[in-house]
Amino acid sequence: MKKLLFLFLSTIFTLTTYAQDAKAKALLDEVSTKAKNYKNISIDFKYVLENTEENIRQETRGDVIMEGEKYRLNILGITRIFDGQNLYSISPEDEEVTVSKASSEDQNTITPSKMLSFYEDGFTYKMDIVQNVQGRKIQFVKLTPIDSSSEIKYVLLGIDNKTKHIYRLIEIGKNGTKTTLTVNSFKTNETLSKSLFTFDQEKYKDYYINKLD
Repeated sequence: MKKLLFLFLSTIFTLTTYAQDAKAKALLDEVSTKAKNYKNISIDFKYVLENTEENIRQETRGDVIMEGEKYRLNILGITRIFDGQNLYSISPEDEEVTVSKASSEDQNTITPSKMLSFYEDGFTYKMDIVQNVQGRKIQFVKLTPIDSSSEIKYVLLGIDNKTKHIYRLIEIGKNGTKTTLTVNSFKTNETLSKSLFTFDQEKYKDYYINKLD
């Protein structure tokens, strides 16, 4: 009887776990599909980096415009433009532009263009808590890297149950660093300048151009 009961409970647990994972995947797929159907997405966000052991806390605001794989990101005084092939990091303070290929970016880094689909490869996921944020129900999904050597311990992705838009992304690093990105505004299908994702070298004649590749 004890063995039968144990088998019964184990089966229920297994089926429940599978249902939760399937539910999490369905929700993530819905979010990703909806985002990919937009012509472009503009996000204003708050970014917080914390490491209590190192007594570090850095808080700033930023904004990003995404169109397919292309993006224009402004954060910490630096503008990053990705035109689909090259990434241009423009630093007015240093009067320097760093140019690199897309392949040069760390595969573990969640870039703006990956933000809505990074989970599709290399992560296991399951439903986590639901939070009430100013009347909005935010469903969190916990994502854990399959690669044990990843610098990421896990990621919590908060999704607005009504809009199916990402509201918050929390990345926990193995070094104790917690990075939180909270969306303040989420706009779609705006009229964008044709040159928004193009680096105009004429505007930076006096800058040092540092080509990494």
